[in-house]
Amino acid sequence: MRLVLACLLTLICALPLRAETAADILTANAELVTKASRQTIGPVIDALAASGDPAAALVLEAWADKRLGLRKSDGGFVLLTPDADGYALRDLAGADAGRAAKSEITELKPNAGVRGLIATALVQFTLSDPDPARRRAALESIAKDPKPEALAPLRASIALETDPALFAQKQRLERLLTLRFDPSSAERIKAINSFGADLGLDLRGALNPLLATTRIAVAGDPPADSNIARPLKTGRDLTDTEAYDLLVAAKLAPARLTLEAQRTALVANLSGGAVGGIALADLNTQTARDRAYTALETAGAVPQAATDDEATAALAAHRFYDIYTEADPAVTTAATAALKSIGQKVAAMQAADLALDAMSLASIYFLAAIGLAITFGVMGVINMAHGEFITMGAYTGYVVQLYVPDYTASILIALPLAFAVTFAAGVTMERLVIRHLYKRPLETLLATFGISIALQQILKNVFGTQARPLTSPAWLDGALSLNDVVQVSYIRIAIFVLALLFLTFFLWLMKRTRLGLEVRAVTQNPTMAASMGINPDRINMLTFGLGSGIAGIAGVAIGLFAKVTSELGTDYIVQSFMTVVVGGVGNIWGALAGATMIGGFQKVIEFLNPSNTLAAQTYMILFIILFIQIRPRGIIALRGRAAGD
Repeated sequence: MRLVLACLLTLICALPLRAETAADILTANAELVTKASRQTIGPVIDALAASGDPAAALVLEAWADKRLGLRKSDGGFVLLTPDADGYALRDLAGADAGRAAKSEITELKPNAGVRGLIATALVQFTLSDPDPARRRAALESIAKDPKPEALAPLRASIALETDPALFAQKQRLERLLTLRFDPSSAERIKAINSFGADLGLDLRGALNPLLATTRIAVAGDPPADSNIARPLKTGRDLTDTEAYDLLVAAKLAPARLTLEAQRTALVANLSGGAVGGIALADLNTQTARDRAYTALETAGAVPQAATDDEATAALAAHRFYDIYTEADPAVTTAATAALKSIGQKVAAMQAADLALDAMSLASIYFLAAIGLAITFGVMGVINMAHGEFITMGAYTGYVVQLYVPDYTASILIALPLAFAVTFAAGVTMERLVIRHLYKRPLETLLATFGISIALQQILKNVFGTQARPLTSPAWLDGALSLNDVVQVSYIRIAIFVLALLFLTFFLWLMKRTRLGLEVRAVTQNPTMAASMGINPDRINMLTFGLGSGIAGIAGVAIGLFAKVTSELGTDYIVQSFMTVVVGGVGNIWGALAGATMIGGFQKVIEFLNPSNTLAAQTYMILFIILFIQIRPRGIIALRGRAAGD
């Protein structure tokens, strides 16, 4: 008999214990679940997450979404799908459980705090969810609100990850959590050092809390286990008031006695013509009033408070420190070194980003000025209507997009069409006005200024005063991100490439074509060119048209990121003239150098004074005035016979 009982006991012990299911946990803690609060529900949620029941994730999700209910008839928990007649019910495993009226169900509505705990618990399930989008959302949730509890499930999910991008994202996030929450200092330091030259904002966001400090005041040496960031000196690192407030907060000194509080206390304790044993007539000095208050303190008549002399003595008797909240000095040393290295790299990257911004702005100025470099630099014509040709090009792009909805195709059509429109406008202007005013710069300036005003008004009448959209293709949206510091928009890159193309085209035109040869000949000596069979009037007409056409193309490019209004060109006419004059009149390389100088100088000023763009314009003009005094012919002066004209 004993043998039989022993065998039965052995068999019973050998049977696997029944795992606690999600239903068991909810039923056992029904009162806590129905009256859930952030302070009490944590153990229940943790038990669900650790149960191993496949239904646990479904239950937690339904609970967070307010789709978990309690059936009043039997106290069973069910999943709810509300409809017009009540609820469609499912059991906790997801199987159909019939229907119920709303009066038969107690709907569980967790507050925000409980939902936050549930979301944290769901992380371990969603990190291994078959749907990559859910896994990505879980990673984003952890990164947004990192917690120590997420580290273990995150590590467990890395080996199971099949998506290469999510695998890399999980590895990075695991290192970020490790350096903050791992109990091993060695692992934390290893995680810090593993990032190398990384400049990510998330890395800096993880390192900065490790160097958080609190200020303490001590009578002697600081506690032996404290991680000192730096000693503080009153008058340099903190004011006397701040230092004494630390003493009061640490209960190392009584609160400071204000003169008003002292006066009130002395008046309240006036008795028999004396206060604290000092005659009223003798309380005419601050020292006497301090003695009287001290006597009242000794007698217990007033609360303890420090006079100015006592406060000064207390400050001299104590030391003040910034203490790292992170207890391990090795971790803070590694974090400090990492942040210092990041700071140096960020400064270098900011300089590179500033240089790229300057190149981008220089490209815009070069595009706007290259047409003016032809008309003003080569022909000597001061065309104040050059900005309006830029505006006409931008409006041409807008009109094309009204009829061609494909933005890529519309831009490809708009570029040559803008050239044709503004070329024709430039030729017309040259034939009707400019050719009658050669060698008369003042009259040319006044005439083109009048044409500029007239063109602006015509554009306002045709297109209105509101800004018109010139939309860039989708492939120009966004920016090229080299890291979290250096980013260049694709539109700026496209404009930079366009500027290089025009530079190449102009050099080819002037150096490799008959038109370029004739333009150079007319520029240097129109009389000699005419004697060689070149028609100067025809060359001037084509040159002016070419400069105007290039301005139209520049208008399309500028309109992709600027507001297209009738005043668009006026924003660039001043910079265009400055670019040509500073670079060197009559020289395409000079225009490029001038655009680079002006763009770079403007970006540097904006970087140093980002809140005042008007100051940048003012300083830039002053700089150019001084520069012209030093180099009146510009950066690259024109050589040869034309230089003397």
